[in-house]
Order: sequence, then C-alpha cells, then structure tokens
Amino acid sequence: MGQDKGSRDEGSQGEVPEGKGYLLDNRQVEAGTRFDALSALFDASTFRHFETVGIDEGWRCWEVGAGGPTVAAWLADRVGPRGRVLATDIDVSWTGTAAEGVEVLRHDVARDEPPAGPFDLIHARLVLVHVPDRAAALRSMVRALRPGGWLLLEDADPALQPLICPDEYGPEQELANRLRRGFRHLLQQRGADLAYGRKLPRLLREAGLVDVAADAYFPIASPACDVLETATVHQVRDKLTAAGLATDEEIDRHLAHIAAGRLDLATSPMISAWGRRSSEGGAC
Repeated sequence: MGQDKGSRDEGSQGEVPEGKGYLLDNRQVEAGTRFDALSALFDASTFRHFETVGIDEGWRCWEVGAGGPTVAAWLADRVGPRGRVLATDIDVSWTGTAAEGVEVLRHDVARDEPPAGPFDLIHARLVLVHVPDRAAALRSMVRALRPGGWLLLEDADPALQPLICPDEYGPEQELANRLRRGFRHLLQQRGADLAYGRKLPRLLREAGLVDVAADAYFPIASPACDVLETATVHQVRDKLTAAGLATDEEIDRHLAHIAAGRLDLATSPMISAWGRRSSEGGAC
C-alpha cells in the first residue's frame, strides 16, 4: 500500500495519535525502496491517466502526498516553464532534489487550507485510503480546482482482491496470503479503509464533479512486486510478530520464497478515478 509522513508512504496524510499512525513509517530505510517499487509498478498507469485528461503546457498542477519525486518530475516536464507543479506532503524528506520547475511544500491535505491555486490538475495516489479525515481532504482538493480543472485520485482496494498470491496452489502461496491477511489487519487497526478505491467514482460525483470515469489496474508477477513485498515485510515484521499474526520463522521463510523467485506476487487493484469541476463552478 501506499507514502506517509514521519509515518508515511506514497500518499498518506493526516495526523493520528501516537501508535495509531500510518503503518509504513517513512523514517525507515525501506521506505525509499518501496517508493522506487511503487514508481516502477504504477507510474506508467498514472501517466496514461494524465494523458487522458489532456494535460498541456502551462497547466498548474498540485501533486498531493508526493512521496518520491517521479510523478512531479513528469508533470514539470509536461507543463514546461510556463506551468507550475506543486508537490506537497507532510514529510517531504523523500522527494529528493526537486526537479526543475517543481515547488515542494510541507502540507497536510486534511487539515491545512489548500495551497494557493487554483489548479488545472490535482493528483493524489495512495493517499486518501490512509487519511483519517478523507472527506475533508477530498473537499480541500475540489475547492482548489479551477472551473474546468481535473481531479485524478488513485487508491488501492485490498478488499476487492485481497490475495498477494492469486494462484494459491501450494503451502508457499498459502503462507504469503496468510501474512497478507495479517498486514491488512494491521492497516485496519490504523484506520485504513481497505474498500476505499471502489468508492472513488461515487465520491467524485457527490463532490459535484462531472465527466467522472474510472478504471482499475494491478500487476501480477512483476519483479517490482517482489521488491515491494520484501520491503513491506521488513517494515512490519515486528508488528506482525507482536500482534501474534506471524512468527519470525514464518516471515523468514516467506522472504526466502520471494528471494528464490518461487512466488507470483500481485498488488491490490489500483482504482483510478477522474472528474472535472464544472465550468459553472458547481463543485462543493
């Protein structure tokens, strides 16, 4: 799943009480590995959706919960020197050296006022599924759109396809799926909505956006899936064992299976939904 602040993965915003924050702490060294794997898995799909809404030179773009630098850099290249790209997150330490034309700002999308706009395009990937006040974050983004501007939200839906090994044909795959159930349990304890992705089209319509459409994408058996799962397990292994959801021996066995290339690992479906603020300004 997705980026957080002093506890954040690509796209996750909103402060919660100590011990209940986002599960995949960005202060851990594995966070950078996860960002790279998420980029390898999903950037091409994200960029395809940018093309769908017709991003052009001179556009003003807000990348919410930016995490790593790749998406903001692509936007900056597309909008050119006449455009503007603002990349925000609660923890901006993983954005690296911002590409030319990218402005980086520490910002909490659920609590802070929207940054100065309006924007032609606002994008958030793997953000809202983890935000405690998702409704406030969505309202903030819609308010920041110019009339005719586009909002593109992309969030995972682990409840729609919960298996990390869809082809569960043996004990190694069963173990992987059992550890994935433990991971989902930990996410739910911290307030993640594991069925949020499927709600996005409806939520965009309810927010007053028009021309709403959506699709879904999830890789199966990509090398980047192996990298992502390995980094994720390393990040949460102490929490899995502390909660009695797995033993160290089971986790070591699972990691060895990944390293040996014996698992066809998948991701949760990524639901991408996009809509346009009416030129009459009807969005709430």
